[in-house]
Amino acid sequence: MDLDAWKTQLRKGAAELAVLSLLAEGEKYGIEMLDAFRARPEIGIADSTIYPLLNRMEKEGRLKSRWAPDLGAGPPRKYYQLTKDGVRALAAMRPIWSAFQAQLNELVEE
Repeated sequence: MDLDAWKTQLRKGAAELAVLSLLAEGEKYGIEMLDAFRARPEIGIADSTIYPLLNRMEKEGRLKSRWAPDLGAGPPRKYYQLTKDGVRALAAMRPIWSAFQAQLNELVEE
């Protein structure tokens, strides 16, 4: 069995929920989100995956972004936040995730 392939598929399925949940805390820029995910390495969201995901979610209307200057005089930062559609998507996904997690845990922990 290829556990790496299995982990990759597991992470892909949860990535959007992870981003929506993180942005529910408030507006964040890309590196800030990556730092939050690096602190949780099993989620497996890296810079090679987060930016395409953010772009797709923005095109689908779940996120919106804005550019703002870096107060430390660095390059401008692109900040992301949830749209109303993103808030609704997160609200719909959370109970599905909770039920999935609970039922899977019942099976796995037997």
